[in-house]
Amino acid sequence: MRKFVVSARKYRPTRFDEVVGQEHVSQTLKNALKNEQLAHAFLFCGPRGVGKTTCARILAKVINCENPTQDFEACNTCSSCVAFNQNASFNITELDAASNNSVEHIRTLIEQVRFQPQQGQYKVFIIDEVHMLSSQAFNAFLKTLEEPPPYAIFILATTEKHKIIPTILSRCQIFDFRRIQAQDIVPHLQSICEKEGVQADSDALHIIAQKADGALRDALSIFDRMLSFSGKEIRYQTVIDSLNILDYDYFFKITDSLLSEDYPTALTILNDIIRKGFAPDIFINGLAAHFRDLLVCKYPSTLELLEVSDELKNRYQAQAHIAPQSFLLNALQLAHDADINFKTAVNKRLHIELALLKMTYINRMTTAVQAPVETADEKKKSEQPLEPINHQKTSNTLTTKTDDTITETNTKSVRIEPPIPDKPKENMADQTKSPAQTSPKNEQSKLSNLDKLLHKHKTLLSQEKIQPKEPLKLETVIEAWNKYIETLQSKSAASALQNAKISVIDESKVKALTGSTIFLNLIKNEHNLRTFLQNQLNRDDLTLEVSFDESLAMEESPEDDAPKPLTPKEKFEKMMEINPLINDLRKRLELSLEKD
Repeated sequence: MRKFVVSARKYRPTRFDEVVGQEHVSQTLKNALKNEQLAHAFLFCGPRGVGKTTCARILAKVINCENPTQDFEACNTCSSCVAFNQNASFNITELDAASNNSVEHIRTLIEQVRFQPQQGQYKVFIIDEVHMLSSQAFNAFLKTLEEPPPYAIFILATTEKHKIIPTILSRCQIFDFRRIQAQDIVPHLQSICEKEGVQADSDALHIIAQKADGALRDALSIFDRMLSFSGKEIRYQTVIDSLNILDYDYFFKITDSLLSEDYPTALTILNDIIRKGFAPDIFINGLAAHFRDLLVCKYPSTLELLEVSDELKNRYQAQAHIAPQSFLLNALQLAHDADINFKTAVNKRLHIELALLKMTYINRMTTAVQAPVETADEKKKSEQPLEPINHQKTSNTLTTKTDDTITETNTKSVRIEPPIPDKPKENMADQTKSPAQTSPKNEQSKLSNLDKLLHKHKTLLSQEKIQPKEPLKLETVIEAWNKYIETLQSKSAASALQNAKISVIDESKVKALTGSTIFLNLIKNEHNLRTFLQNQLNRDDLTLEVSFDESLAMEESPEDDAPKPLTPKEKFEKMMEINPLINDLRKRLELSLEKD
């Protein structure tokens, strides 16, 4: 049996031009070689399977190539390139930090750095999964990484950049590798199919690219698996059966049944999916992704976000054309809620079936919400007794869109009539018109109602006779002022308002003067005073001004009227007037009065 080499190794890039999806890295490295500005330390970081170690090996090969090409690629003919291709080059050292992460391993590496290259100009040290090094190993590696010999170049690769200490990051030139897009993986797989003589469907290769999740190595591993399963022919049905993926056709059929309010077909399709071994949560996630793809197809600017083949893209556009945007938004929300609550549901299948039933009547509920306002005659007709029908209630909050305005409406009171089985499809199509088709009429009715309200408001304003207001009277202002004082609980604030001098400046301005700065602050802190006066005087335009007046300070506290303190003798005489026996008590106790 011949030795089999997996595609990830067999078709591993050996030139910068062959690296898939990392043009920003390969072009930068080429320019550094061209301008002779090659750093002594590089850090390649990014997700798995995107070409970090591959680019490190290509760079190490080009550095020591004796005859590089004009675009700075390896010649593959010199002794250095031949030794590299045969894994016999002594100038390139690879270290797996996942299993060699101790201080002793780093010390061994540092010892190797001291020896100059026997052939070529540089010694290249590639350390893969460098984030696995211990803290002591990082510290031992710092000095050598910062000031290596002129012939030493370090290339570090990692999938977890955040685990590397900042002192290492500051000493490296960092390159961020990105996930490889499906549109880049598919052409690479097609070129491998041509080399291997494999016939593959375009849809099948797109499924493999999507399943790889941005990692080219994973895509090549899945590709080898499909070759082992189906031989030299890779078909779409074979790929979805082998990878346990739901067919696109299921989602297209179930969306058609939801748009036509045909819930029996939707439930039958769900039953077929479950019978094939797919879990209900996988189905609801796939249906949500299908609704997302339909929304993407609504606008040409977002069409490039759809990662499918051209033939399938046309099918998506055709269904997106007949699916109203309000339906897709609400159905996507229902699918999202069903996925979130799936783990807590006791009957998981019923949980998903209930979500499908709600999606079935989205168009009818949004149409009921957007119905125009009934006139008086229509209201009388609607109040007439109806024949008994079966009502179905829903408690979901739907999002309806009309002319780029999104509103949320609670549809608990919306009555939904189940579809009549014998009804022709032509009539069903008339009833399932998208809300976008009926929105202009509804919007016109809303605008007409708004115009009526504005006209009524303008009429009332024009009919209102603005009578000139009478000027304020000082007596009424003082009366309202005293009423406010009665409402106060603070004695200091009441005293400040009582001592203020009130005057009316003009028709709508009241001025209060006080001769005390303390009273001034107390009056200004009464924030409700102005509003109280406006309500009492029925004057919304009333303004209040509080200011300090020095002349009032002398009037409020004249020195002549100030009480004088009593001497001890005067106090004793006052006490004797009240009780003459107090003098006898003084004599018995032999007390004397203090001298003034």
